[in-house]
Amino acid sequence: MTNPTPKNTVSEPTTNTPLNPAAASTAAKAKSAPASKVEPKAPLKAAAKPSSKQVAVKQDKVKKPKMVRDSFTFPKDEYTVLDALKLRAAKLGNPVKKTELLRAGIKAIAAMPDAKFLAALQAVPSIKTGRPAKPEAD
Repeated sequence: MTNPTPKNTVSEPTTNTPLNPAAASTAAKAKSAPASKVEPKAPLKAAAKPSSKQVAVKQDKVKKPKMVRDSFTFPKDEYTVLDALKLRAAKLGNPVKKTELLRAGIKAIAAMPDAKFLAALQAVPSIKTGRPAKPEAD
């Protein structure tokens, strides 16, 4: 026995109600047209030139710098200074986050002449690196 339909053909869907009515009308036209006859396509429109606003947006996009996550230890009294500086910035109408304060401080230190930079470094006592020891519970 031989099967009348070739094995490499795709069968038609058996549903009678298409999901998209526009697709149904297109499918109906495709079924009624002979396979050898191809409908002429509408001429392609010329590629739309981007407006000056679109070009400006593409040129203004700057790649974001890659972020680095880090952690470090502060003495508690210096950490409270960060909170005081955050409050001071908020009172001046410019609320900031701790990271913004630290980044501003780095910029300020980087702009210092060498003598002031060394004086600022010497004013900060060295602390033991790493996480603080956990207090022992009795």
